[in-house]
Amino acid sequence: MIAFLPTRFRLRVYGIVQPSEDKFTEEVDLLALENGGRAIAASDEHYGNPWALLRPGRGINMGDGWETRRRRVPGNEWCVLALGKRGRISRIILDTAHYKGNYPDRCLIQAAGATLDNSKSLVNQSLFWETLLPEQKLKMDAIHTFDKDQINDLGPITHVRVNIIPDGGLSRVRLFGRVE
Repeated sequence: MIAFLPTRFRLRVYGIVQPSEDKFTEEVDLLALENGGRAIAASDEHYGNPWALLRPGRGINMGDGWETRRRRVPGNEWCVLALGKRGRISRIILDTAHYKGNYPDRCLIQAAGATLDNSKSLVNQSLFWETLLPEQKLKMDAIHTFDKDQINDLGPITHVRVNIIPDGGLSRVRLFGRVE
């Protein structure tokens, strides 16, 4: 008797990543998916999901990032992201890999040490969070690195609101710091 077995298997695991505490003894990407970072909400997910911003490595193409549709009304697009652990940010990396005609003109990051985990409340509060990274001009298909002298020291934070002005796509967002 011949049995046909599928050539591929799919395993889905649901839950929240809980990395080992000893991993956080030095500076790490507190926003990385592998360190427990997660996407809470976004203003637009037309071409991509903000979860892609947290993936390891650089994006492999434009589909491997968060991109919004063209914004025709005043304002900007945004996403709210939760850090894996509460920490103080010392370096930020914004990657616009593969985004050439559709990269954001500017980016601004707000942050807070939020105690709530209710996504609706976080989104409403995020409008009033303090500025972690003041508005910065971005370039197409490039890695933008911002060090301590360009970042406002807000103390330990748990959540960020990434504002892309007016719209466009980001491949990755990295927030390096120490757990506090």
